[in-house]
Amino acid sequence: MPRADFYLIDKPRFREDPLLLVCELAKRAHASGQPTLILARSLEQAEEIDGKLWEFDDDAFIPHQIAGDDDDDITPVLIASPETPAADRPLVINLRDDCAPGLFERVLEVVPADESQRLGSRERWKTYKHAGFELKKFDM
Repeated sequence: MPRADFYLIDKPRFREDPLLLVCELAKRAHASGQPTLILARSLEQAEEIDGKLWEFDDDAFIPHQIAGDDDDDITPVLIASPETPAADRPLVINLRDDCAPGLFERVLEVVPADESQRLGSRERWKTYKHAGFELKKFDM
């Protein structure tokens, strides 16, 4: 059964920098050996995540790149902007307003701290539930 985990931003360090949570989730995914796809909202956000993955943790090296070249298939963490199609991966970190497309075993949804920005995540929760996903929620 596919699984959707919703990570609700709560701690001050993630409130100040929500993409830090994305980096932490990518670090965990890489440590577990799961090829990961990060679905960014825009090319600008993809570039910001790319930069942050290099610098957020001095002790972590997370092989990653922005989707769109020949190494996409072998790069453990792939960051895709809406304009660039990327192959399905077992684990998806979704930052977009819509449910993650494609085939995957698990999706991680990052939910903003701001209540006014949580509407889309509530809709995605309902959609995943209707599709038969196992659902979990974590306060981060």
